Amino acid sequence: MNEKSDGEVGARARFSVYRQIDEEWRGKAVRNDFGTAILQITSEKGLGKEAVIGAIESALTSTYKRTFGQTPEAHVRLNEQTGEFKVYAEKQVAINVEDPRTQISLKDVENYPSRPGIGAIVEVEVVDAPKEFGRIAAQTAKQVIMQRIGEAERDRVFDAVGKRQDDIVSAVVQRTDAKGVVLTVADFGEAETLMPPAEQVPSEHYRTGQRLKVYVVEAHKTVRGMQITVSRSHRNLVKRLFELEVPEIRSGAVEIKAFAREPGVRTKLAVSARQDNVDPVGSCVGQRGVRIQNVINELNGEKIDVIPWSTDPKTLIMGALRPASVAHVDIREAEKKATVIVPDRELSLAIGKEGQNARLAARLTGWHIDIKKASDVVRESALEAGNQAAVSAGE
Repeated sequence: MNEKSDGEVGARARFSVYRQIDEEWRGKAVRNDFGTAILQITSEKGLGKEAVIGAIESALTSTYKRTFGQTPEAHVRLNEQTGEFKVYAEKQVAINVEDPRTQISLKDVENYPSRPGIGAIVEVEVVDAPKEFGRIAAQTAKQVIMQRIGEAERDRVFDAVGKRQDDIVSAVVQRTDAKGVVLTVADFGEAETLMPPAEQVPSEHYRTGQRLKVYVVEAHKTVRGMQITVSRSHRNLVKRLFELEVPEIRSGAVEIKAFAREPGVRTKLAVSARQDNVDPVGSCVGQRGVRIQNVINELNGEKIDVIPWSTDPKTLIMGALRPASVAHVDIREAEKKATVIVPDRELSLAIGKEGQNARLAARLTGWHIDIKKASDVVRESALEAGNQAAVSAGE
């Protein structure tokens, strides 16, 4: 096989296309220092240099295959300093070459450092590539490059969102539509951040330009780009806000053991100290209530009850029903049920509006709670005693 046919030696297929691409893409001439141009692009787009180089090489490879046919495993490598590229193809080593496009003779690979044998796949530079490739590349690479850069940007945002998932971020309301509230988050670039109706707090009204802290629920890729879902109603929003406000929680000195929330109305937290001489409730409330008030303000006035955690169910249930006072708690361990007796004047406070306080207490403690006022218990006890007396008299 001669030198030209086996593609081993000969004139190299190098084309400096960056200036042409640049004139098409950016509309201005730049220095012929390709490395500097790459750094400019990466700086503007916030991408790694490798991502841009990979995008350009993929673009040129696609352009070559689309224009000059699917040369087996053809690909392009780019010299970032000079803007020149070479076209390569994979070929199989054979004794007798039947198809020069896919095969190379054993004799022609004798000087390869790896000393490939029969059947091995080697990489061979494609010589005498069509000269018009440079011109075609300048016309077509822009679209593919922009597409790949867009994909790289979406991947970067996806990674950034992944690191912030199950966390809170600061956002700005852009608009509201049928899908929900659309926000922008600085860390997430141009990715659409949406708070659907199910993740909104019914009592809150969102306006354009309003700044909010939101909880990142999830992120996924769609055909239209990145879709990020955030929430104001998620119960973990309150937990993360306390972590921001209370250094003792961040350091692990105080732990949130349990919490329950009805968005926009009330949240209950049970906290415990993991270090001696630390007041868990006081740490969360802060001096003069500053810390808890900051959280309340961020939640637009949502009430928050912070109680000390206890491994004793009676103590925990009594605390969970605050601000109501509890006279007595009877528990049935096997059934995980508790009967709570409160003074008559405390009954409505213990139950709460539409049963809210009792519901939150049950969620916080994990117990089924039945609340009774003291006078009813006395009446029931008297009635039961009377019935027993009647039975005894009849005997």
